[in-house]
Parts: sequence; structure tokens; C-alpha cells
Amino acid sequence: MICFFVANGKKLPADKAAIIREKMAEIDDSRYVTISSVELEDPTTMLLISIFLGGLGVDRFKMGETGMGILKLCTGGLCGILWLIDVIGISKKVKTYNYNELMRVL
Repeated sequence: MICFFVANGKKLPADKAAIIREKMAEIDDSRYVTISSVELEDPTTMLLISIFLGGLGVDRFKMGETGMGILKLCTGGLCGILWLIDVIGISKKVKTYNYNELMRVL
């Protein structure tokens, strides 16, 4: 469990760490392999994707938000407004996405 937090600490919201620790304490070692195989997105990588490809909706597509991805693709990020909003808030969105993916497995 400690190794998981060392490897993925920056990819998860800090305010949810206690909940994650509590859920992980309840599992047995056989499920740890399943949990460690969850693909967590890196917030820094997603920020770069959002800056350079966010106007095309690539950031939203990678996070599973197909509808918003198509909207950004067709409107050029709503003429740059939605692109700017996403660049500012992408780190928090990615950490929340990672948390939800982890909770789905736990």
C-alpha cells in the first residue's frame, strides 16, 4: 500500500488520501495487483496536452468525456474560452478522474 502512494501520490487528490488508505486497508493482497494495474493519468502530461491540443478536445477525449471533446473539436474550444477554462482547471479534473477510477476498482 505504501508503494502505491509513493508511486501515485501526485496523481490523486490530497484531500482524499485518508479515504483511499481506508479502502486499501480493507483489501487483501490478491486484489493489490488489480489496483496497481489501474492506469492513472499524470496531471502534468494532461496539462501539456490541454495547452497544445486542448482546442481540438484531445484532453476531454482522454478523460472519457466524449461529448465535451466533440464540442471543443467543432467549436475550437468555444473560441478559446473553454480551452482557457480547461487549462486552468485540468490538474484538479485529472486528479478527480484518477480518484474515481481507483474507487471503481476498490
